[in-house]
Amino acid sequence: MKETIKPWIERGYKVFAYGGPQDLKVEALSKDVGKNKSSFYHHFADTEVFVTMLLEEHLRQNYLIAEKEAQCESLEELIDVIVEHRVDLLFSRQLRIHRENKEFAQCFQKSNEITAEAIAGVWAASLGLTDQSYLAGLVLKLSLENFFLQITDETLNKKWLQNYFNEIKALIAAFKSGVAIPKLDGSV
Repeated sequence: MKETIKPWIERGYKVFAYGGPQDLKVEALSKDVGKNKSSFYHHFADTEVFVTMLLEEHLRQNYLIAEKEAQCESLEELIDVIVEHRVDLLFSRQLRIHRENKEFAQCFQKSNEITAEAIAGVWAASLGLTDQSYLAGLVLKLSLENFFLQITDETLNKKWLQNYFNEIKALIAAFKSGVAIPKLDGSV
C-alpha cells in the first residue's frame, strides 16, 4: 500500500469497523487524517473506490490473521489472536450486518472461508470432534454466523470469548452424550 493512502485506509477501516459504511464521510475522514477533501478524491476518486480498497485491506488482514490462527494449538491461543485483532472482527461484523450489499456479502464469505480453514484443526480438537471433521466444519459455520450476530466492541474480550466457546463445547458434549438439553428440546 502506498504511504500516501495509508492514513486514509487505516482511519477508514476503523470507522467502518466501529460504525459501518454509513459513517464513511469524506469530510470527517479528512479531518481525522489531517488532509483536505481534495486529497481523498485525488487518491480514491469516490467513496465506492475507497470502500473497495477497504474490502481489499480486510481480506489482506484476514490472510495475516489466518497465519497466526493456524499456529494456535489451543482455544486460549486462538482467543488471544481474536482479541488482538478485534478491529478486524468488528469490520467483519459490519460486513455481516450490511450483507445486502453484494460486495460486502462476498467479502464476508471469503473472510469466513479464510478463518475456517485456518482454525479447523484447533476448532475440531477443542470440541472433541477431530474424528468428525465434517461435523466440526458445520458447527464452525453456524458458530461464526452466530458469533458475528453477538459481538460488540464491549463483548469482544477474553472473558466473553471463553464463555462463548465454553457454551459451544457444552452443547456439543450434550449432543454427543445424548443428554436432553432443556433449553433446546422444548421442555420447560
